[in-house]
Amino acid sequence: MRPTESAVIVRIPEAEPLVGRFRADLDFAASLGVPAHVTVIYPFVAPDLIDDAVTAALAEAVGSVPAFDATFARVAWFERTVIWLAPEPAEPFLALTNAVWQRFPHCPPYGGAHQQVVPHLTVGIDHPADVLEKAARAVAPGLPITASVTAAVLMHGSKETRSWRVVAELQLAPS
Repeated sequence: MRPTESAVIVRIPEAEPLVGRFRADLDFAASLGVPAHVTVIYPFVAPDLIDDAVTAALAEAVGSVPAFDATFARVAWFERTVIWLAPEPAEPFLALTNAVWQRFPHCPPYGGAHQQVVPHLTVGIDHPADVLEKAARAVAPGLPITASVTAAVLMHGSKETRSWRVVAELQLAPS
């Protein structure tokens, strides 16, 4: 199946050993092939419109933000429907989102659905609260996780299992 969506994310492979099994059961994005991550922009440009010029402009926007380290030390909630890991500091993730959004103003974060962007690494979403609570209790003792953020990736795919693929790796500026 042809890709129908794209996203710009920061992969957090350091989180996979702790959250991977929970994401596999509790986060639909994991079944699509999207790794543990913090979203920069989703949805991004339609895959059939991504060309060398779009990729170059995206690389320039991402490259305007210096590389950084982030620590994920606590589990947090959006209402009682999403559990996530909170990155500290959050500001560099916001700087990435703002840089890409400025360059691609027709691609607001989360399609403009939220007033405020909160950087986060989703562990589970849209499952019963008791299931999410159990996952939160299991994950918390494994924290903190520290990640070195030197790149973002452009991915695209569809709602089909394992359909998401990396299209481009985009380097942040040297710190």
